[in-house]
Amino acid sequence: MDKAPEEPTKQVLAPGKGNQAPKPKKSAQPPEVVEAQEKRRKMEMLLQSRFFYTAAYEIYGGVKGLYDYGPPGSAINANLLNLWREWFILEESMQQIQTSSLTPEIVFQASGHCAKFEDKMVRDEVTGDCHRADHLLEEIIEDILNKTPDLTPEQKTELENDKARADDFSLAELAEKLRKYNAKAPDTGNAITDPFPFNLMFSTQIGPTGKYKGYLRPETAQGMFVNFNRLLEYNGGKLPFAAAQIGPAYRNEIAPRSGLLRVREFTLAEIEHFVNPAEKNHDKFYTIKDVVLPLFGKASQLGDKQILHIKCEDAVAQGIINNQTLCYFMARSYLFLMRAGANPEKVRFRQHLDNEMAHYAIGCWDAEMHTTYGWIEVAGHADRSCYDLSVHATWAKQSHSAFVQFPDGPRDVELLVAEPNKGALGKAYKTDAKKVFEHFENIKDNQDELKCIQDKLNAGSVDICGLSLTPDLLKFKTIKKKVTGQNILPGVIEPSFGIGRIIYCLLEHAFYVRPDPPNTKPADAGKRVVLALKPIIAPVCCSILPLLNKEVLLEHSKAIDILLKKNRITTKLDTTAIAVGRRYARTDELGIPFGITIDYEGVEDSEHKPLPADQLSVTLRERDSTEQVRVKFSELVPLILALLHEETTWAAVKEKYPAVTRPEGDEQ
Repeated sequence: MDKAPEEPTKQVLAPGKGNQAPKPKKSAQPPEVVEAQEKRRKMEMLLQSRFFYTAAYEIYGGVKGLYDYGPPGSAINANLLNLWREWFILEESMQQIQTSSLTPEIVFQASGHCAKFEDKMVRDEVTGDCHRADHLLEEIIEDILNKTPDLTPEQKTELENDKARADDFSLAELAEKLRKYNAKAPDTGNAITDPFPFNLMFSTQIGPTGKYKGYLRPETAQGMFVNFNRLLEYNGGKLPFAAAQIGPAYRNEIAPRSGLLRVREFTLAEIEHFVNPAEKNHDKFYTIKDVVLPLFGKASQLGDKQILHIKCEDAVAQGIINNQTLCYFMARSYLFLMRAGANPEKVRFRQHLDNEMAHYAIGCWDAEMHTTYGWIEVAGHADRSCYDLSVHATWAKQSHSAFVQFPDGPRDVELLVAEPNKGALGKAYKTDAKKVFEHFENIKDNQDELKCIQDKLNAGSVDICGLSLTPDLLKFKTIKKKVTGQNILPGVIEPSFGIGRIIYCLLEHAFYVRPDPPNTKPADAGKRVVLALKPIIAPVCCSILPLLNKEVLLEHSKAIDILLKKNRITTKLDTTAIAVGRRYARTDELGIPFGITIDYEGVEDSEHKPLPADQLSVTLRERDSTEQVRVKFSELVPLILALLHEETTWAAVKEKYPAVTRPEGDEQ
């Protein structure tokens, strides 16, 4: 039965309809679960009402898994990408490229996406609605764990292990587990089908004939792999080097859920670090060797569930992380998340279990951040070995090797050389023989492939470009040659970041409700919400607030607004005629870290005459403490830039500048 048309998302508040978020359903869930759901409800109400994001095409009912960022969300997205670009591309001298999202089918046939890029799906046997099978299993087990207090330790361990491995089970194993836990369709309680695979790529036709099939890319990596030869040439033919790409990706999710955490269109920031497979040390490893990483290894996941906090140097020495380069990027990613504002107690690296590792991968660790939805993968770190360049070299019939010099100087080596019999091949296959000559020209430096072809030929015959070659058509010889190096197929270390997921997790980590001041009216209780975002990613750096809506204060406010913008400091000028305390609260909701207030004390003397330019001052408020200090106009820009780039702290600012006490309630 075909799936019904998409329903409206019903996740976003329509403009002009107030701030009433849907009330959570009553349940018998543990208090901590109810508390987490209430926190999420309040935060998502804030994000939607202040237009951080909204459902795409909301006026037409929206489409699940598609979202639009509003002004503050767009600003956070841009700031996070700028930080990522500086942290990785600039710091590591990476080669940034931008490749097409629309990709011909052959690229994904070569990479394996056409055959294997899929999730497991079940259908409601009555309505035909689709559900992702592993998520359904996770929800059922979570419900059992929450609502069955008398589970034995053995039963609880088995349930937790099944939940942890839900997305790793084979189709047969997943079907068995769903039957074991009596799984039903979550919305209707109807019976469900056995799970079956569903390819997640969006397919399309390229050109008017409909004969040339393509896909919207589900990742940006393939665009870097197919450009490897050009990237290598741009880098002077030397390894190692890294390419990076930031751009959109698309996945036709079966059942998008959890807001921005599982969507159908999203931004990826990916790195492909090309390296000699025999030399995976990193020349900057010394800079991060003492960084302590929170590792959730395979044994812990299936055992005591404990996080191992270990220095990078020790993790590599003990073989926990299998090489320096992989560990280096994990550490850099951890420090990046800290710089962006992640809570260090809610970040870990989870190692892929054996049955979820790609067959070509050597080591995989996901950076995860904890939210009210649980642990969420935000960045993957994989040692992909030589797989990607190998398959594209085979499918495209182009060498993807790189020349590396021997560290101890020239060597005498024996090289295998292919000698196609041009006359006999031309007579046997006519113009098709040209394909054979081109093929061997392309692989002449690939000794492994030549040896493989020789072995097949010795067994009787070998197929090359669809043509059968026998010993009378192809021969091999071995020559001795003094060489300075060898051609190798590079390996790839890949860090890959989901930008939207990181943004959502940072927002959750930053969200809290400020304690109510004395004499708060019951109707106003619990409404002083704050987004404690780091200045580097906050949508606006400074709010500018004239204390009163008076001409002299407005003039100075506009002058400061212009001054800060000239110095690339983002501002929000608020001249509305409401109490400054309420305006502070509005900026706290947007996550604006600093508030600049222009008052009469800073622009006039005791006789209400204008102060000299070198004596003009403002108050600077810090969002999280609500503390204020008085700062001269002339010192404002360098001070804010120092705070923005974490070159000073608010504690140091308080020691240097005089404190100001100003009520933040309605009385102001």
